[in-house]
Amino acid sequence: MKTPALFLLTALFLTSCGGGGFGGTSVSGSPAVLNVSGWDPKERQRGGDGYTQHDLSALRRNGALGLIARSAKGPLLDDKFGDFLSSADRQGLMLGAYHFVTMNQDPAAQADSFVDRVRATARSRGISSRKILLVGDFDNASSPERLVKFIRRVEQRTGVTPVTYLENSARLRNSLNGANPAQKSVIRRSPYWIALYSPAGTERSMGSNNLTPDELTKQYGIWDEWAMWQYGGVVWQNGHSTPKHYNTGSWPSPRYFGNMAHPMERNVFKGDEGDLQAFWNQHGWAWW
Repeated sequence: MKTPALFLLTALFLTSCGGGGFGGTSVSGSPAVLNVSGWDPKERQRGGDGYTQHDLSALRRNGALGLIARSAKGPLLDDKFGDFLSSADRQGLMLGAYHFVTMNQDPAAQADSFVDRVRATARSRGISSRKILLVGDFDNASSPERLVKFIRRVEQRTGVTPVTYLENSARLRNSLNGANPAQKSVIRRSPYWIALYSPAGTERSMGSNNLTPDELTKQYGIWDEWAMWQYGGVVWQNGHSTPKHYNTGSWPSPRYFGNMAHPMERNVFKGDEGDLQAFWNQHGWAWW
């Protein structure tokens, strides 16, 4: 994770090079990271390249640098996790894993399960000497205590601080705002992976028609900066997935990723490719 000063220098550099957007980010000028789960690939919606959990070559051709795959949702293992991880490894993508921390189990116990599964999967798939980025994806009903327990346990088990991904809700923002200083200190060292698909926010109660990722970050009262931004995702309607993406005059984004035929969950990293590699190295686990 960059220091605030380095973030600012990167932002100024990207802006001067035409990166535009927020903090210098843009779809074309910022490193692309995709996240996947057992729901992927979603249906083919147009002509173009396809992919499966066994073949991610099209993602690489379209400029993806990293792939973060879901390991589990609480106790429910994602059956495509191993295939996605090994396919990403074959393509030379940066490897990542996330665990959706559910409310029906202790967060520390889920952290143990997560770490154990990542190690076992990497070992069984022959992934050698490749760090794996670790991410906690937290339920909207989560409390500061639950985030802290998960983060601390992953740190104890691996020696690295995981990334925190949040789907945004008023309840979660209020809860984290009310965290005590000690809790905020722990959560703050976990880089913030923001989800924001439109300027109106992820829910109408946010009461803004022009919400930026920087503004949303401030609403949590914890982080000064975000590290990754999931600007593109999907909504499910009548059994079909519909692409949803942040798209304004000041921050344009295409409906799909490159020439891919499937809708995908897309992210930009706040920095350049070298910054992304340093970030992955710092928050990636040398599991072997």
